[in-house]
Amino acid sequence: MDEKEINTAETEKKISAEKTEKKDSSAKLKNEVKKLGDELEKSKAAYDELNAKYMQMLAEYDNFRKRSQKEREQTYAAAYADALGEFLPMTDNLQRSLQYVGTENFAAGIQMIVNQFSETLKKLGIEEFGQRGDAFDPNIHNAVMTTTDETLGESTVAEVLQKGYRKGDKILRHAMVKVAN
Repeated sequence: MDEKEINTAETEKKISAEKTEKKDSSAKLKNEVKKLGDELEKSKAAYDELNAKYMQMLAEYDNFRKRSQKEREQTYAAAYADALGEFLPMTDNLQRSLQYVGTENFAAGIQMIVNQFSETLKKLGIEEFGQRGDAFDPNIHNAVMTTTDETLGESTVAEVLQKGYRKGDKILRHAMVKVAN
């Protein structure tokens, strides 16, 4: 073989090798694209699954929130109705007492209603405070007057003008008092 033929043969070998290399490279790229496509599909499926779970959880939370709000409203209404229901017998007794205005039983009837009212407040967990001789406490007493009284110590309640009421730690109304100096 002469040199020209050898060069041509070598060139053909090189071209053939390049074609084979390109085919292999193209096959590798196609294989890689297929793998990436499969991974993308898996990622999309995982995303769709997580998104569906998230949307379900969001809907369940919204239902829970609505149900809790409805229960709170119902609980408040029931407690309010129960508390007011405790006062209805006193209203009945006050109306009956009007029949006895001007009789000697009238004062006794009103005293019974006042006692019934105090018992109802106790049932509801409301306690009265503010009595003569108590130490003055600005957190629960409202001092509207002062007086000089030798029998009482300094900063002592001399007279209760209006009783105070509390439920637990919450003051519903401060006691209005006259304080001895």
